Amino acid sequence: MEQQNVEQKIQEFVSIVEARNPNEPEFLQAVKEVAATVIPFIITKKEYNGKKLLERMTEAERIIIFRVPWVDDKGEIQVNRGYRIQMNSAIGPYKGGIRFHPTVNLSVLKFLAFEQVFKNSLTTLPMGGGKGGADFDPQGKSDMEVMRFCQSFMTELCKHIGPETDVPAGDIGVGAREVGYLFGQYKRIRNEFTGVLTGKGLAYGGSLIRPEATGYGVVYFCEQMLRTIGQEVAGKTFTVSGFGNVAWGVVKKINQLGGKVLTISGPDGYIYDEAGISGDKIDALLELRASGNNRAEDYILKYPEAKFFAGKRPWEVKCDVAIPAATQNELNLDDAKNLVANGVICVTEAANMPSTLDAINYFLDNKILFSPGKASNAGGVATSGLEMTQNSIRLNWSSEEVDARLKEIMIGIHKACRDYGKEGDGYVNYVKGANIAGFVKVAEAMLAQGVV
Repeated sequence: MEQQNVEQKIQEFVSIVEARNPNEPEFLQAVKEVAATVIPFIITKKEYNGKKLLERMTEAERIIIFRVPWVDDKGEIQVNRGYRIQMNSAIGPYKGGIRFHPTVNLSVLKFLAFEQVFKNSLTTLPMGGGKGGADFDPQGKSDMEVMRFCQSFMTELCKHIGPETDVPAGDIGVGAREVGYLFGQYKRIRNEFTGVLTGKGLAYGGSLIRPEATGYGVVYFCEQMLRTIGQEVAGKTFTVSGFGNVAWGVVKKINQLGGKVLTISGPDGYIYDEAGISGDKIDALLELRASGNNRAEDYILKYPEAKFFAGKRPWEVKCDVAIPAATQNELNLDDAKNLVANGVICVTEAANMPSTLDAINYFLDNKILFSPGKASNAGGVATSGLEMTQNSIRLNWSSEEVDARLKEIMIGIHKACRDYGKEGDGYVNYVKGANIAGFVKVAEAMLAQGVV
């Protein structure tokens, strides 16, 4: 089919999705990115013709929106809004995190759930895609307030989830504390001890290395990307954004493999540490996260030789590899131009959709190795899948065994993305590869199950 007709089909599809989902920019951004690579692929497959597979994938199977009333420490009643997006269950029970943050809305969660469908498919584990959360901010709340909110949230959510239906996990604002309170309330109401949540504490069914897993997986994926051009992590310089769980795991694994991390960042700006963020400095990331004030600047209180750049992002720093690990749309076109001008050879996304579409296209046009988060940050949900397996068989694997299985999964994801994304000149378009590889498994399952 002529390129003009392909572009027309993409635009027709996007126009329909835009009309059905107005005022949802994050969701539409995610759909457009997938449509640009998947629709040309669908056109070449006779068995997909007329089945409207991508149209069905962009429509959630179920969206639950509910009131979450709770009482603060002053005895005043507060009301938040809770959500669960059950996007696609063609290959397994819905699986995806719960996010507590003031920015949570329908668009953000639909984009995350849509991305989760492809990400979970890439892991090869039997997990569908979902996402949930609330516009509740745990920052500045007491433990008792967080507990009361979590219990109210789960009182409604428990009606819609279960180990064979929907298995949530943590996300931004939902760590071990929140997962514990959510799990406790589910157990209390349902009177059953099941693997209904992942990211649990080790004492009650959690998996070793789950907190580090997303970051570890990102670096394993990055390692495979670099090897396609005969390079290794060892000896490379890295800029990393964020200082939460994902960034912490990224920094730990880069150091283990011999790389050097120069930056971390927060909402207030970024830290540049020329000596490298290693050793006890990695533990400082945990202290920053635990402090609850969200200030990267506090790093220099302990390590004054480092520099803090207020209100800026780390993409102006010269590096070999950039790893955005904070939040969506944190790396724009100007940042991409800075990185390319400074000689970056690889950009591996660790957050969900941290690069804008024009930034992604700039990397691809300049033949920079670039991987979308749905592929490179799939290690977190992959290890959640391994936690589900351990819960099912009532066994705990060692950290070495979990890490080995995680690495094997990330190598497999990389291979699938490389195989579908390799272009005529040998360049690997990981965006195209991840989208098509993730789509194919879900599409085949949907075809087999009929129009449901």
